[in-house]
Amino acid sequence: MNGELEYAKSIIEDEICGLEAMRDSLDDSIIKAVDLLYQKKGHIIVSGMGKPGHIGRKISATLASTGTPSFFLHPAEASHGDLGEISNEDVLLVLSLSGNTQELIPMLSYANRFGIDIVAVTSISESILAKSSAVCITMPSINEACPYNLAPTTTTTMMLAIGDVIALCLLKRKEFNRDDFKNLHPGGALGKRLLMVKDLMHENAPIVSKDDLMKSVIIEMTHKSFGCVCVVDDANKIVGVITDGDLRRNICPDFLEMKASQVMNRNPKLVFKETFAQEATKIMNNYKITSLFVIENDLPCGIIHIHDCLRAGLA
Repeated sequence: MNGELEYAKSIIEDEICGLEAMRDSLDDSIIKAVDLLYQKKGHIIVSGMGKPGHIGRKISATLASTGTPSFFLHPAEASHGDLGEISNEDVLLVLSLSGNTQELIPMLSYANRFGIDIVAVTSISESILAKSSAVCITMPSINEACPYNLAPTTTTTMMLAIGDVIALCLLKRKEFNRDDFKNLHPGGALGKRLLMVKDLMHENAPIVSKDDLMKSVIIEMTHKSFGCVCVVDDANKIVGVITDGDLRRNICPDFLEMKASQVMNRNPKLVFKETFAQEATKIMNNYKITSLFVIENDLPCGIIHIHDCLRAGLA
């Protein structure tokens, strides 16, 4: 058992060595590739045969999800009519370890004939793919993790890393931000993580003045149905919060004639509009409260309730 575990670890080490070799061999070809891909207005069409093709599908998905339109084109399908999916506005990003994969040749010939730029990722700088490309990112020659040096393992890991480099360099160039991410990832766990308080909050927050009498405070609290009100000063800044619990703790014969400032909690928990909703949920859970008032430029602009977070699947 221990021998098998050590072997498993050695495979990871082999792949780490491949990534380190890829890192150390990177030159200005990666920058030229990013320049070319950034300038084009169409799609980045990723292609590859066999295992590089599977890696290409993932690279294409990463590009598309980070703001760069992309799709995968299978080289065999391309030779049977799908070359029509390629326009002069597009760039081909082609992956092939040998660079001489026969199924790629019709696509490369078509691209060269119609002036469609190619970015190559290959380990053979004198290959057909390399010579057909506008930019060639040459991978270092390194053994596969496979004990027979046959199954694509280390090399496909290196290709995947190159794809991530290209996608994230383009993301940075395009200043693709969290809001852009949220637009492209509305579903799933990632979409939930990117929700902000402003996406879930209610703008009709219950608000009273510090000098309002408690009979007015109770009317506002009852009308808005959040079980709390925020208390503001003359500059409309929040100075406190009154909850149902504060009502019970302060009840007395002249309670209705007391001012809000006499009953309020002076250290309320607040959140900004741009706070992630997941963080707001964490605050409410940690402090065992059900609502948070939302501020923008130090002024109240809304309220978020734990039920809003539950409906969004965050609590």
